[in-house]
Amino acid sequence: MCTQRSPYNWSRDLYQRHGETIEQYLRNTVLPALRDKTGQGGTILLNELKHRWFNHQIMNKWLKKFFTYLDRYYVKHHSLPTLEQAGLQRFKDEIYENVKDNTTSAIIALIDEEREGEIIDKTLVKSIVELYESMGMGSLDSYTADLETPFLEGTRSYYARKREEWIAKDSTPDYLIKVEKSLNEEKLRVGEYLNPASEPKLRRVVEDEILQKVQMNLLEKEGSGCRVLLANDKSDDLKRMFQLFSRLESGLQPMADIVQSFITEMGNACIDKRQARLDSGEKDKNDDPEFVKSLIDLHEKYLGVIRETFSSHHLFQKALKNSFEEIINNDVGQYTNAELMSTFCDRVLKSGGEKLNETEVEQSLDRIVKLFSFLTDKDLFAEIYRNQLAKRLLNQRSASDDAEKLMISKLKLQCGTQFTSKMEGMLNDLVIGNDTKVEFDKHVAKQPPVNLSFSPQILTAGFWPTYKSPEVIIPESMTKCLDMFKEWHDVTHTKRKLTWVHTQGNATVRATFGKKSYDLQVTTLQAVALNVFNDGASFGLDELEKTLNLDLETLKPLMHSLSCGKHKVITKSPASNKINSTDTFTANAKFTCNMRKIRIPMASIEASHSKARVDEDRSYAIEAVIVRIMKARKTMKHQQLISEVLSQLAFFKPQPRVIKKRIEALIDREYLERSAEDQQQYN
Repeated sequence: MCTQRSPYNWSRDLYQRHGETIEQYLRNTVLPALRDKTGQGGTILLNELKHRWFNHQIMNKWLKKFFTYLDRYYVKHHSLPTLEQAGLQRFKDEIYENVKDNTTSAIIALIDEEREGEIIDKTLVKSIVELYESMGMGSLDSYTADLETPFLEGTRSYYARKREEWIAKDSTPDYLIKVEKSLNEEKLRVGEYLNPASEPKLRRVVEDEILQKVQMNLLEKEGSGCRVLLANDKSDDLKRMFQLFSRLESGLQPMADIVQSFITEMGNACIDKRQARLDSGEKDKNDDPEFVKSLIDLHEKYLGVIRETFSSHHLFQKALKNSFEEIINNDVGQYTNAELMSTFCDRVLKSGGEKLNETEVEQSLDRIVKLFSFLTDKDLFAEIYRNQLAKRLLNQRSASDDAEKLMISKLKLQCGTQFTSKMEGMLNDLVIGNDTKVEFDKHVAKQPPVNLSFSPQILTAGFWPTYKSPEVIIPESMTKCLDMFKEWHDVTHTKRKLTWVHTQGNATVRATFGKKSYDLQVTTLQAVALNVFNDGASFGLDELEKTLNLDLETLKPLMHSLSCGKHKVITKSPASNKINSTDTFTANAKFTCNMRKIRIPMASIEASHSKARVDEDRSYAIEAVIVRIMKARKTMKHQQLISEVLSQLAFFKPQPRVIKKRIEALIDREYLERSAEDQQQYN
């Protein structure tokens, strides 16, 4: 039939009758059967369609095999649809186009039933979905237009109803549990009987309806919102909230803002608690370990929350940073937080301070450095810390050299070499000082013996804080030691200038009261003062001032430590806890103590830091940055220069008016000049 020449070749007629036969069968048999099932329920209609589609596929397959020759030659030569394609097209035109609306509604109804917890025939739904996919003739156009789009619209309507129902009766954690369950079910649903291409579209619809549209309601819900969960440490609920809102575009920012606000509020509560203690009459001191520990504990707690609950997400790390920058730089009382933090370090590092083992010391230092990173006035902290470090080193009060080096290394890692160079120089001085002491001891051994044991400590002036150095009149026995060392030092180090700082020295004095002797551990100034009271001598304050050549500012705390402290080795008349110009002093012949070695502390005559020096160093730093910027840029507007200076200063943040003042100073010294055309521009 198909191999003869025309007019005996029947290929065209056979191809046409193939199509007509299928069309008649579908129109006269299949379509009426489906129409009969339409009003009897969705499952019945879908089962009938599945049955008819299965039969059509078998018929199409065998017709294709019967007329393979037709496919191979006639169809190919005339560029016609293959017999299989033609059969599918007939099914689409005669059956699919007539029943698709009903079947789509039936599928959506079944899926909604499943969402409500009912059991449906998933195999049936999957078979019909495959029919939709086949009707695309190699594409998903039919599936997308005829099933997916109505399905997504139905999904949106379904979850819009659920959203209103859940938000009205459920707490935020309960609501989010249902959201999480729904999202997992929808993902599973796609895997079981929908096309994988539908998953991202379905997910976006569900997320939009039950998350995006009620996000702020959930976050701020009274009694169960994000702030309440943070306050009650509900880590599982917070983690679920984080994971769900991370699905949304910009979904985490509102949550991060609430976290920042909450942490700031908690920090301010610690500050308010300190303020309340001060208001109640508690003395304001630069040592408040309770306050510093509360800030450390707060930071450690929420650092753990950020790490474990919020997966160290950058938005929440930024929230923690912003909140603690506000907390740490909010000073209360006479002393800044920089000074309180430095004094806390001093407690940890000095002997007799916090009773901690090595691990606890390292942990405490690590945590305080984390707080230090939020401090704006890092240069102020450095100045105070350096003064306290000097006291620990010079008074042999440092608990561990390794701990001191560890702290400096942590600060160096945080702020760079420039920040810690002087502190490292101080530690290095002590190491070099030990070598100097050995050399001097060898020299002393060759000299005539002296009654005193003398051990000088050489310090490099540039590394150490600037100390008061009163010209106190010292005993002859001490003078001999000083002169001996100076002679040796001038020969050994000809280019160095030696200056004695008696305020930082210490001594052990053998004192005899009655029949009992004591070793008094005192400062050099205390030792000089005690020496004048030998043989029962008495002095008024004015007489002591002339005898010792000390001003009252130094003499009063000195005599207070000896006559008004715990160990009153000097008797003051009249007795009181305050030093007056009319007081007289004499050795306390009745002094007794159960201990042989007695340490008599003296109030420091040095300030914890020199504010003038800090301000001076800041002025130099600001001017250096301005000059460096102008050398690179050549010309800049005033506001641009201010912004650039602020961005480059690492250890403090000055007020713009301070920067402006330094600009004026540089103009006066002709490092800069104003533009002739624009007064707001510098060259």
